[in-house]
Amino acid sequence: MPAELHFSSNDARQPALESSVAVSLATASWCARRGWPVHPLAAGRKTPAANCSQCRATPHSPGECPCLPAGRWCHGFHAATLDQRRISNWWGAHPEFGVGIACGPAGLIVIDIDAHATQPPTRDRILPGIPIGDHIDLTGLANGFHTVGILAALRSQRNPADDDTTLRVRTPSGGLHVWYRATDNRRWRCSSGSSQGAALAWQVDVRAHGGYIIAPGTITRHGTYTPLDDVREPASLPVWLAQELERTGHLPAPSVPAPRPVPPRAQQAVLAAGGGRDRTERMLATILAPVEACGQVTEGAGFSDTLNRAAYTLGGLVAAGRLTEEEAERALTQAAAAARPGQERRAAQIIRSGLAAGRQHPLHTRRGPR
Repeated sequence: MPAELHFSSNDARQPALESSVAVSLATASWCARRGWPVHPLAAGRKTPAANCSQCRATPHSPGECPCLPAGRWCHGFHAATLDQRRISNWWGAHPEFGVGIACGPAGLIVIDIDAHATQPPTRDRILPGIPIGDHIDLTGLANGFHTVGILAALRSQRNPADDDTTLRVRTPSGGLHVWYRATDNRRWRCSSGSSQGAALAWQVDVRAHGGYIIAPGTITRHGTYTPLDDVREPASLPVWLAQELERTGHLPAPSVPAPRPVPPRAQQAVLAAGGGRDRTERMLATILAPVEACGQVTEGAGFSDTLNRAAYTLGGLVAAGRLTEEEAERALTQAAAAARPGQERRAAQIIRSGLAAGRQHPLHTRRGPR
């Protein structure tokens, strides 16, 4: 690994490098040993190395490309690898290449703080989802270091830019890459701080699934990506920052199961219930019982499908006038929260989808004998 990273003496695998020609190969090999798949960047640039002439002439998806199975680097981070032999071939033949890391497969979430000299956006885009009143003086707010600092202060948390427990890399443009490690299997998405969609803060980008980050030690025509301090490993993504990323749309929309027909047991409960508040309560208890039963096991209970069925059934009752929308949604939300605490956002989407589908199919009850 290049000398710029200043490794400690206990890293026995650190190569002794005297020539800058070997820097890129050593950097790529070091990253791969840490489980971070690497791919070539164009010489002196921070963009992926160009595709081969055939791929440029005939556009196709990375999954259909014959170059990747053949060990060639077409399609940027889609070609990222941990194979040390392939890495030696790529950077041995092209030592001028820089090193990119595919964030998703590496399990990395990198907060990319920019310091560009541009005018701030409208107040609603400085911290998306957090209103900034006109009475607040924004004089001096100029870049991502300011916006991420404000966000951290609002949450009474440590500013990621000052987080010396994790790998931080200074960029040639004066920005900062703050590296974190994912703590679960959620597929955090990339974003741009200037995006009208998902964005954490103005001039603060997020590098995660579907993107790449430039490896520390990489040299471009504008300078070197230089690590700060002596920390060389990413810390776990802080809980508060994960919450902010979720709040600002950095998780893909969950896959909501398609509506299913009302199970026979639920149909029988509905038909037998007739009128009366007590009967309605008993009917709800019967329909929601499978959802509540999912709480007895942590996984493998088919929770999403079970909740969807219950929502579909109650949607039919709403359409038939047997329940109000509020009653149905409240009952489903309470049952889902008891069975799967902490999954309220996903449950709410399933509930809305199931209720909407069920309302298209009214489920009328049969009155009992008078």
